[in-house]
Amino acid sequence: MNVKVLLLLLWLPGAAFAQGFAGLGRDADEFADPQRGTTLRFPQDHLAHPMYRIEWWYVTATLSGADGRDYGVQWTLFRSALRPEDDAGTHQIWMGHAGLTTSDQHYAAERRARSGLGVAGVEPAPLHAFIDDWSMRSTAHSGDPLDELGLTARMPQVAYDLTLTATGPLVLHGDAGYSKKSPAGQASYYYSQPFYTVTGTLDLPQETVAVTGNAWLDREWSSQPLADDQTGWDWFSLQFQDGARLMGFGLRSRNGDHFTSATWIEADGTPIHYGDGDLVLTPLEQTEVAGRTVPTVWRVQLADKGLDITTQPLNSSSWMSTSFPYWEGPIRFEGSHAGRGYLEMTGYD
Repeated sequence: MNVKVLLLLLWLPGAAFAQGFAGLGRDADEFADPQRGTTLRFPQDHLAHPMYRIEWWYVTATLSGADGRDYGVQWTLFRSALRPEDDAGTHQIWMGHAGLTTSDQHYAAERRARSGLGVAGVEPAPLHAFIDDWSMRSTAHSGDPLDELGLTARMPQVAYDLTLTATGPLVLHGDAGYSKKSPAGQASYYYSQPFYTVTGTLDLPQETVAVTGNAWLDREWSSQPLADDQTGWDWFSLQFQDGARLMGFGLRSRNGDHFTSATWIEADGTPIHYGDGDLVLTPLEQTEVAGRTVPTVWRVQLADKGLDITTQPLNSSSWMSTSFPYWEGPIRFEGSHAGRGYLEMTGYD
């Protein structure tokens, strides 16, 4: 099945992809490939890269409400190209996902658009990623545009309006932003801003709640970031009580193997990369969600840092019933370290 057919399926209700957005394990010979040794440049690389087939602007936030409850928020803008272009012209498809999680409810919504209509895209000066009225807009007056952001989305039953302020630097994953995804060499460009503090409000069905907390922004682009035998991934972003952070993921293959990668981020933003096998991810408990069996309790280990923790979801039913369905929700963890974070799992049929 070629890329255009896969993208067409994205527009059909209920379409699902075992490998996630736009068939990430499919060949994409006509598109650009990430190259080791490329220097990422900011703020240019905050914008779209239409010579590559797929990219995203991805924010997750772990929040505490004035009502004493925990919450989670997700805001995502995806871009997928029908064909490579020198600018983000008419051959780009955009999709937005928004989620809001409470201990007993998970709300999710999706927006879709085509480039050239002025309803979705990423604009510079000030940096503005948007689809319809969902918006991630820079409010920084100096420094990097991602240093201060306003984040908004309105869904049928809920909405959020958040202010994000960075307290640390951007972090490059892998080899200076070149992030391997398989033994065969598939890769992406990947960086994060993991040091946001958050204030704002959640509009819930019964009330508006003031919230504070932390957020994490991921930026990633590629043309074929998965190998053809990889079926999905389990991704963790963890915030430790001492100010350090960890990004880690495991990519699952049909033969049962996992390819893992991790970035330990010191409290001052210094990254330490760990390659395949250093991070150990072990599912401990399963949950039946939307007719699927999904591992929602995990043991996460990184021996070099003495990390050995067990994660627990705020809401084990945090299912995104979108064009490609997946699990996404806030977690807490304890063990050798304690803190909060986010978990995303794709490819569970």
